[in-house]
Amino acid sequence: MGITDKMWDALTTVIKMNDNIERMAGTMKGQQEKIENLTERVIRLETALEIARSHPVPPRTDATRPED
Repeated sequence: MGITDKMWDALTTVIKMNDNIERMAGTMKGQQEKIENLTERVIRLETALEIARSHPVPPRTDATRPED
C-alpha cells in the first residue's frame, strides 16, 4: 500500500467521521428540544399543583353533594 492509498483512506475516514458527527449533532439537537419541552411541562404542572395546594377545597355538605 503506497502513501497515496494511505492518504486516500485517511481522507475517506475523516469524511465518514464528519458525516457521523453531523448526524449526531442533529440527533442531540432534537433531544435537547424534547428535554426543554418536558421541562416546560413540568414547570407548568408544579405551578398548577402549588396553586391547588394553596387553595384547599372546603369539605362538602349534604346540600352540595351530587346525587347518586
